[in-house]
This record gives sequence, C-alpha cells and structure tokens, in this order.
Amino acid sequence: MKVFDKILNWYFSMNALPYWVILLIDIIICYFSGIFVFWLYYHGAVAFNNIALLSKTILMYMVFNLIGFRIFRTYSGIIRYSSFVDLQRVVLAMFLSLVIAEVMHYFVYNLEMHFVRLQGRQIAAMYLVATIGMMAFRILTKSVYDVLFNTDKGIRTLVYGVKDGGVGLAKSIRSTKPCKFLLKGFISHEPSIKGRMLMGENVYLVDDSLADRIKSLKIKAVLVSPLQNERFRNDAKLQDILLSLGVQIFMSSAEKEWSQEDDYSKVQLKEISIEDLLPRDQINVDMDSIGNLLRGKRIMITGSAGSIGSEIVRQVAVYNPAELILIDQAETPQHNIRLMMQFEWPDIKAHTIVASISNKERMDNIFETYNPDYVFHAAAYKHVPMMENNPSESIQNNVWGTKVIADLSVKYGVKKFVMVSTDKAVNPTNVMGCSKRICEIYCQSLNKKINEQADGKPVTQFVTTRFGNVLGSNGSVIPLFEKQIKAGGPVTVTDPNIIRFFMLIPEACKLVLEAGTHGSGGEIFVFDMGKPVKIADLAKRMIKLSGAEHIEIKYTGLRAGEKLYEEVLSTTENTLPSFHEKIRIAEVREYDYNEVNKQIESLIALSHTYNDMVIVEKMKEIVPEYVSNNSKYSVLDK
Repeated sequence: MKVFDKILNWYFSMNALPYWVILLIDIIICYFSGIFVFWLYYHGAVAFNNIALLSKTILMYMVFNLIGFRIFRTYSGIIRYSSFVDLQRVVLAMFLSLVIAEVMHYFVYNLEMHFVRLQGRQIAAMYLVATIGMMAFRILTKSVYDVLFNTDKGIRTLVYGVKDGGVGLAKSIRSTKPCKFLLKGFISHEPSIKGRMLMGENVYLVDDSLADRIKSLKIKAVLVSPLQNERFRNDAKLQDILLSLGVQIFMSSAEKEWSQEDDYSKVQLKEISIEDLLPRDQINVDMDSIGNLLRGKRIMITGSAGSIGSEIVRQVAVYNPAELILIDQAETPQHNIRLMMQFEWPDIKAHTIVASISNKERMDNIFETYNPDYVFHAAAYKHVPMMENNPSESIQNNVWGTKVIADLSVKYGVKKFVMVSTDKAVNPTNVMGCSKRICEIYCQSLNKKINEQADGKPVTQFVTTRFGNVLGSNGSVIPLFEKQIKAGGPVTVTDPNIIRFFMLIPEACKLVLEAGTHGSGGEIFVFDMGKPVKIADLAKRMIKLSGAEHIEIKYTGLRAGEKLYEEVLSTTENTLPSFHEKIRIAEVREYDYNEVNKQIESLIALSHTYNDMVIVEKMKEIVPEYVSNNSKYSVLDK
C-alpha cells in the first residue's frame, strides 16, 4: 500500500502527465480490449496459441485508432480534470476509428496468412470495449484524485441555484486546486427538482426542513450562483436561515452582469457584506448612448470628492471626455481624486480645483477659463442633524452655491446642468431637505424663464435627479453600525419602525447620468429605489453577519428633523413615465422665476444674520409643505 500511495502522490503532484504517456495508456487499453474480445469469442486456449498473430492484427487496427486520437486530440486533456467534453472526444475518436476499421477490414480479411481473420461484429465489440476502458480510465483517475485530495478538505458547501449558473459554479469549485470548497449539494426554489441529484449531489428545497439539512450536513458555506444574485437578495427567509446557523455566504461581484454564456471558472466570489443582502432590482442603463453624448466634451463636476461626485467622475472618465473640471472644497479628498485621475486616466486632462461653490468670483473665473459643456452639480451639505443646527450654512452652501453655479451655467452657455437632489426634499421635515427643495425650485423656475426668453436659440437645460440613501456613502448608517459592532455594542437605532430606501452608489450615478443626458430640461427625475428597508432589521442582520454575540440594539429616539420614512414620489399617481423604467418624472408645482429669485435673495440675506429661527421661518414661507419634525423649529408651524 505504501508503494501504491507513493505512486498516486507522485502522479497527482505533477501538473499533468505528458501527452505521450496518455496516448500510450490509451494504446495499451485498446490492445488488451482486442485480446479480451478475442478471448470471449474463442476462449483461452485459442487466444493464447495465436497471441503473436493476434497482437499483430490488433496493432494493425491500432493505426486506425491513432487517426481518431489525432483528429479529436483525446490525449491533450489533463486526465484528473476530465469532463463530459473529454469523454465525448473519446467516443467520437473511437467511432471514427471504427468506421475506418470496418471499411478497411474487408481488405485485411483476405490476408489470412498475415493476420487473424476477424469478423465485423468482433471489430465493433473490440472498439466498444476499448471505448469503455478509456472512459473508465479517465473517470477512475478523476474520482481517485477527488477522493484523495478533497475528502474532509475545504469548506463543506452548498450552491444556491441549479441549471447553468449553479452547475457551472459547482464545476468551477470542484476543478479549483487546492480545494477551498467541498460541494455537498444544491439549494433551489423549484419543486420540480426536489429529490433530484446534480453532479452526484442532492438538491434541497428552500423549505422548513432546510435548516435541519444544513445542520446534518455540517454545511459551513453557501455559494450563490451569479444568475441568482437578485433572487437571493430578495429572499429574506433563506438569508435568515443561513445567518442564524452561522453559514458563510459568498457571492460574485455586483459590477458584472452574468449570463448563461459566461465562463464560470472566472467568477470572483467574495464573502458577502450587508450591502449584498439588501433587496434591490437590477438596473440596466445604456451607458454607451450616454458615453456618445459625453465623449469629447468638457464636463464640470462639483462635489467631485464626495461619494456621489467621485463615482460620477469615474463613470464619466470611462468615455474619454475632452476635459474634466473637478471642484470640491475638501482638500485631502480632492487630492485623492487628483491621484486617481493621474494613475487610472492619465490621458484625460483633469483639473482638480479646491474651491467653494459659494465663492461667486472664484466660480466665475473657473467658468470663464474652462467653459464647460455639461455641469453635474453634486456639491452640498447633506447631514440632517448638522444642517438642523446650522441653517445659515445650509442656505449659504446649498442654496446660494446652487444659484451661483446655475446662473454661471446660463451666462457661459452650458448645454446641460444636472443637479443631484434627495428624497428628503419631498415634503421636507428638516432644514437640509428644505434647502434642497429650494434648489430644485430655483433650477426649475430658471429653466422655464430662459426657455420663454430663448426665441428659438439653444439654452441651458436644467435637470434635477432625486433619490434616497446610497450604500457606503460617507457618514451613512452602515459604517456607523460596523464600528459599533466592533466595539461590542450597543448598536444605536433611532426608532424600531424607521425605514429607508437604499441604492448602490454606482447604480445611482448611472441613473443620474441617464436622466441628466436624456432629460430635455425642467424635469425633476425620481428614481425607483425598490423596497424600503427597516433600519432595525438592518442592524440585526449586520450583527448576525459579524458573528458577534450579545450585541444590544438601543433605540435612542428620532433625531431633530428626522422622518420615520422618506418619500420619493415614485408612485404612478404623483409621477409620469420617462425613457427608463426606473426613472419617473415628478409632477410638482411650478414657480415664477422673478418671485422665486426675490425670495431666495431675501433668504440669503437673512442667512448672514445667523438667526436660526428667522432663517427657518423664511424657508417655510418659500416651501409651505416644510413641516418640522421633532425639532425646535416646530413652533414655527403653529
């Protein structure tokens, strides 16, 4: 046995046998197949008495075998990684050889003095036995390798998904050496496949018995088929089962959309984060058409160092604009953007400028110098509690800054101005949301005014995009929860019933580009944010996902200006359809520009008094639907 083990370890430690060794083994199998068939027909004595002549006959037929071997390259694969395709090549090679042999044996049949006289059915039997032997050799070698090198090694694993995606992923992990995952079955929602087997393993349904199955099989990991990512994200029941059992979950990257034709050996799996589990629909955007509009243009992006602004920079840079004018007042993050552009897009002329959008003189100089074709305006103060305590800064940065950029866009003939807004601007309950609503009102009224005065000439088109929370943005709740969990808790949630909409930053920015480049001016585009997420449930899942125990969730009460739920007006009653199924056009009240401009000028003047109550009172006058929630400004609503 020790000698046998040494031989096995020697073979399996090699990268692959040389092709001539595989060819030699196949020839030996064919030779003994011929001896075996002759023995079956004529029994032992006759076979052994004619062994020399029989050997010469078999070797003569081996010439026909070599033709099939060469055409179908049966010796080119690595035997221990044999697949159905390799077995198919063996069958086709031997069938071709058989056809040639059956044709040629009529000529050989008359050479009885030099060869054994074989009949057609004996030749067919010889080739059939040889084919079975060659296939058995490959299957046995692969099986021995799997047993020797996979038993009790690797993480005991189930694959979520069957058919092309699941089977492709399963084949990929089985062929990966050294073995990281040990396949023990599949998970499916399809009742028709219950009790079936795939690749020698059982298929288990997502039902009440699944948890017990996972425990009995000692499953430690589940791999999600790339074709089932969206379904898995929306299956809270299955997620809860896996998380409660401490099972690791691995998914492919969300950056690539997989199809049935893809090579699943290239799937890059990563252990999930909470962002991967949040339910959301796949968003498809025709980025090529967007690229055609932006290619070769001068693009200005304000707030370029922020979560949204920096992602817009990345997505726009792909399409080779003539110049990027990147503006942000945060020096260190803006420096990081400069380094990113130097290393990732060195051929694009990028101007990374540290400046405040509320500095009108500086902004005028920048517009005059670079004369942008498109402006994506993402700069804003966004944190609700901070702006609730600093309404003057909310006005001077968000409102005045937007007015400065919008007015300069008209002055210097910008083709399109795209403003990034928020769901908090809908029926605002806080200073930040109201400041963004005032920005929306100003841009929409300015668009109406310049169109009325255009007299058929091209004018700047103002487009607003409105969406909810983005996953992973600076200061979002997820990084806060992660920090609290690492510290041992408690995890703080303001209210057990508070809910929020979430979207990935890349998806949100794709929709911003889609709406911005395809909008005709004056629209407020509302994004379909999918299903809302209860923040308390989010916290519970993050705790389970971390593996930490005895972490308390502490409810602290709603913060000043905070809503239990956000509104985006993405209903069919309050919106109109657009060019994209995930983008709708909000039906909002239109304002007269002269009146709006007068009110905003007054508001800006008041902001320099730094009298919070006076400032907010004026904001409520401009936006009557602004009703403060859990805030000191609530007295102004009475």
